[in-house]
Amino acid sequence: QVQLVESGGGLVQAGDSLRLSCAASGRPLGNYAVGWFRQAPGKEREFVGGITVNGISTYRDSVKGRFTVSRDNAKNTGYLQMNSLKPEDTAVYYCAAKFGLMETTSNEYRYWGQGTQVTVSS
Repeated sequence: QVQLVESGGGLVQAGDSLRLSCAASGRPLGNYAVGWFRQAPGKEREFVGGITVNGISTYRDSVKGRFTVSRDNAKNTGYLQMNSLKPEDTAVYYCAAKFGLMETTSNEYRYWGQGTQVTVSS
């Protein structure tokens, strides 16, 4: 079992930055692919970005060049650095973990954090 806890969300203005953290316990996070997802009110949960166990990252098109996924296995923590935030980035952000390959569909992930709210004002 892996327990995940996100932190770092908040209310910011458009153009600002935030860094979300995903602290893992129970198992070494380095053994898992980590995905970041978000869900806005009335919308489906969507893939934002993810990172493989080997450190290869991928992103949805709308955040490429603005968001960066990383991991620090020594700290058992994953990160989502979000720059140049836009109002359309407003959502609850979740980190998730799975064995094997990184996937972009949420139902492939077994372990989930509780989510952290990110609100971007215009």
